[in-house]
Amino acid sequence: MTPAARLAAAIEILDQVITAARDGGAAADTIIQRYFSTRRYAGSKDRRAVRDLVFAVVRSAGERPVSGRAAVIGHARAHDPTLLALFGAAGHAPPPLVHGEPAAEAGLAPHWLRQLLEQRFGADTDRQLAALLDRAPLDVRVNRLKTNRAAVLADHPDWTALPDTELGLRLPSGTNVDQLPDYSEGWIEVQDHGSQIAAAALAARPGETVVDLCAGAGGKTLALAAEMAGSGRLIACDTDRARLSQLPPRAERAGAAVETRLLNPAAEAGALADLMGGCDAVLIDAPCSGSGTWRRNPESRWRLTRERLARLVATQAHLIRLGTALLKPGGRLVYVVCSLLPPEAEAQLADTPGLAPWQTRVLTPADQGCDGFFIAQSSRL
Repeated sequence: MTPAARLAAAIEILDQVITAARDGGAAADTIIQRYFSTRRYAGSKDRRAVRDLVFAVVRSAGERPVSGRAAVIGHARAHDPTLLALFGAAGHAPPPLVHGEPAAEAGLAPHWLRQLLEQRFGADTDRQLAALLDRAPLDVRVNRLKTNRAAVLADHPDWTALPDTELGLRLPSGTNVDQLPDYSEGWIEVQDHGSQIAAAALAARPGETVVDLCAGAGGKTLALAAEMAGSGRLIACDTDRARLSQLPPRAERAGAAVETRLLNPAAEAGALADLMGGCDAVLIDAPCSGSGTWRRNPESRWRLTRERLARLVATQAHLIRLGTALLKPGGRLVYVVCSLLPPEAEAQLADTPGLAPWQTRVLTPADQGCDGFFIAQSSRL
């Protein structure tokens, strides 16, 4: 593919990404994979170049653009003027530029989201937002049920130990983790540094009854299972059947004992009646805006609306009440969101009867080098 043809392909993909962001469709990575699955003429260098351009353009437009073409023009004017010369060039190029045609506004986040983030970061907002749009590193957690970090590092001297965790490692960019014997044998699990810190905050112990209330595919559940060392009872719950179904095979590979329960939204208490008031610890990794993971899914900035945020906030408050009811007196509660928006974070802790004062921690890409997280710890009175 010529550079102009790569640009045309990026514009076509961006049109699909923008539509998906508006209508709740597939993620950008999935769209790119589908696009090239029917275009076998594109070589690996072409696919990589187009993908890199698509994500560079996505990261540079704060508001959702009107089209892929407008997104590229805005990006080119702000960051890469050499792209402008490719419009109308030979070799399957996009049509020539027209005076006055739309161009996306360069920015780091939609204006209303930026205002919320300014409440947290103040004068540091630009630095924090820029880091939120950097490329994410590749982190794994060593599975203490099967090995230890020193042993894994001895086999991989180019991997580095992560701070604030006993088991975290950072791998070179581009490592195919699922092709490694360490992965197939269950010695490591892919898990962001911040996610590891969040799971460790619950301090799960052998012999306890622990509930992971929003387990999803089970990344944090497996971290809890390792801390419990095969002793006690660990129950992973979620309302998403497809995501929860991924946990049993992962648990088998990791050598972890985990129960799973599929819950019905807004009717979770009935399915958890036998656990009410009897749990030692509950982790609530609540559904959220995902603003802390923009490095991985930068187009998600374009998906979030005020209405969706309000629904998420209501769900989070419901889950905190449910998690509190599950605890025995003195039982521990950790509330986690991969978000840096105050309505999903500190604001959720303002009215939580039955709980001790919260202790909180904020993690950001700019400060800790991990995804953005808000972590709050409390206990049942």
